[in-house]
Amino acid sequence: MVSDEIEFYGHPSVLATHPRTIEITKDDYLTEDGNCIIGIKANKACDSLHPKLQKLIMTDNIPIKLEIIVGDDVFQINGFGNRNLTLINQHDIVIRTSNFVCSRTASVKCDKASIHIPREIITKLQNPNTRGILRISANDF
Repeated sequence: MVSDEIEFYGHPSVLATHPRTIEITKDDYLTEDGNCIIGIKANKACDSLHPKLQKLIMTDNIPIKLEIIVGDDVFQINGFGNRNLTLINQHDIVIRTSNFVCSRTASVKCDKASIHIPREIITKLQNPNTRGILRISANDF
């Protein structure tokens, strides 16, 4: 198993109402238009994920396990890798329920989006002092 963790922080404008994506960004601000963004001030983006994990993510149909961890709460998402992922974005990480691929995409065909995250977690992430972790894992061969 290869994994990496991305640390991020909450913001009062976290809505998490998007039906197809979840995003974490290095930005230090958030507007209500960013309804898929659950965290800001991330310490990593797609380009800085562990190289072994990147290689696995860029493999067709490899299962990807994603966990959003806020305090004692853990929300799990299951997605897949794709050979068309580039992981070159230096600013964001986006996971998608669709097959859409761009430089910010870190997993496709996910079984959940931001709207599915329990509201207790979202309420915590509306506090700018709340620290969250996005853990991304894949089994190596």
